[in-house]
Amino acid sequence: MGFAGAAPGQSEIFHTLIMRGGVAEYPKIWFLRHGQTVWNAERRIQGRLNSDLTELGKSQALMQRRLIAPFVDDVLKGGGGLYVSPQGRAQQTAELALEGRVCTVDERLAEINSGLWEGRTRDEVAPQGADLEVYAAAPEGEGYEALEARVRDFLNDLTAPAIVVSHGILGKVLRGVILELPRKQVSDLSNLQGCIYVLENGFETVLHS
Repeated sequence: MGFAGAAPGQSEIFHTLIMRGGVAEYPKIWFLRHGQTVWNAERRIQGRLNSDLTELGKSQALMQRRLIAPFVDDVLKGGGGLYVSPQGRAQQTAELALEGRVCTVDERLAEINSGLWEGRTRDEVAPQGADLEVYAAAPEGEGYEALEARVRDFLNDLTAPAIVVSHGILGKVLRGVILELPRKQVSDLSNLQGCIYVLENGFETVLHS
């Protein structure tokens, strides 16, 4: 399809090459986590709740705009799609990063449901521990297995390259599924804002300015 190469200044993280019958399992994906929100800054669990982007979060989305700009037209011309979570912070990020282009809203890209812990700070419920495990353990929440199942369902429906704007915990699981990582390594993945995770042929490349 003639996709442009990775932007200068990228860092590359190597994982096991995933192949099925000699063909990569999933199409190429550019994954954007939403920019910093008010609740991110307060270390408050959002889950299915929402808070707006901070000024830093808006600047992170504009940084993503510069990084993704060389690829968007090629994705669309090649029959690919732009996908976004139904939640406000992701849609706010997509509006800035993708310059107002129309995106497909997919409920499967919503952040993990963190049950009774949504709206509370990490210090209140679990000061220690990896974010993924804390969110997945929330009482009356969605849990890891259900989140992974809907992520796989979304990925299995993709037939062409995709740009995805979503959330931190969901993003870790999505990247882990593509890279076939065990849960502990999924939990240890980075969870950055203002960058783009590019997933292709079992490799993850991080684009940053």
